[in-house]
Amino acid sequence: MVVLNRARNVVFLSTYPPRECGLATFTQDLVNELDEIKLINKPRVIAISNGDYRYDERIIMEIWQYDRDSYVKAAKELNETDTELVVIEHEYGIFGGDWGDYILDFIDNLHIPFITTLHTVLLEPSDKQKEIIKVLGEKSCRVVTMANNTVKILTSVYGIDPSKIEVIHHGVPYKVVEPREKLKERYGFKGRQIISTFGLISPGKGLEYGIEAIAEVAKKHREVLYLILGQTHPCVKKEYGESYREKLEELVERLGVEENVRFVNKYLTKDEIIQYLQLSDIYMTPYLGRDQAVSGTLAYAVGYGKVIVSTPYPYAKEMLADGRGMLAEFADSKSLARCINYILEHPEVKSEMEKRTMALGRTMMWKNVANQYARLFIKTIEETQLKGDTLVG
Repeated sequence: MVVLNRARNVVFLSTYPPRECGLATFTQDLVNELDEIKLINKPRVIAISNGDYRYDERIIMEIWQYDRDSYVKAAKELNETDTELVVIEHEYGIFGGDWGDYILDFIDNLHIPFITTLHTVLLEPSDKQKEIIKVLGEKSCRVVTMANNTVKILTSVYGIDPSKIEVIHHGVPYKVVEPREKLKERYGFKGRQIISTFGLISPGKGLEYGIEAIAEVAKKHREVLYLILGQTHPCVKKEYGESYREKLEELVERLGVEENVRFVNKYLTKDEIIQYLQLSDIYMTPYLGRDQAVSGTLAYAVGYGKVIVSTPYPYAKEMLADGRGMLAEFADSKSLARCINYILEHPEVKSEMEKRTMALGRTMMWKNVANQYARLFIKTIEETQLKGDTLVG
């Protein structure tokens, strides 16, 4: 029997802070915003853990990432609760097994309807990667993706029913911040043109091309300062140590741009990210991955109305359309430098780009995004319950 217009019980399966992970931050931001929506009871979380974390009261159980049995156990325990919908936040490297196939053990034992949110959509997946998304797509009530460019990939490559696919932007936290020039002064950057890149550092980020581009720009604009914000990705650090960062530091020294490039080697809080974005004149993503469908860091930059210079991966092309930034060639520092120089030398163009980016960015604030998710959750719960129950007023 379905009773409409009452608060619904939703549980997320994801990583969660204090684990340092973009997915954890995403989930925390979303559930915090959903707390404000009366049609959803305070969402709970099953945390995927790879270490000993001290979680808050939102966590109702943990799954040990590399323990296959814990996925089965968690699903069976969840079946005994009043949970009406499970939301699986999917990213490669989060779940145990071959490309994270332990998640399939979880859904095989789950008797509750679920939605899958895909944080990575690969154009050319391996057989195993393809199989996992295909099965999730078949068994999910809905599949959420964060960019329009992925819809065709999900239908053609993974065979997901297009009627199941929902596009909801990556959310961005809203915070009132000081004006750019005031923040620059506070951080000791007065009179500098700030270019920034933030996120967990790994070789795929193409930061060496960003540094080479800054060396080129600095020949004409000595006031330019490139901030590389963030620590080395934990998985990269575990396997290779700090070798990539050390190579970048050596490159800075070799090019003689120590005054134009600065590393902020730490895991940034949301407040720090927002402040660094606010004081930036240009946000740069020189990424090397040609198939990157979504980028949380780029979403943040759009959310705060930044002029963006990026390589043309699919998400950047979508976000920077209609004059919201400039696209450079992959692995091409001279192309990046030309874009940066053009923006710095045409302040009226920069100002117009900022206005256009901010217009899109406003739609990506977490309040708007959480409302879209809440509507989707309620609709999905009601549809699944109506299939087997008699509707009563």
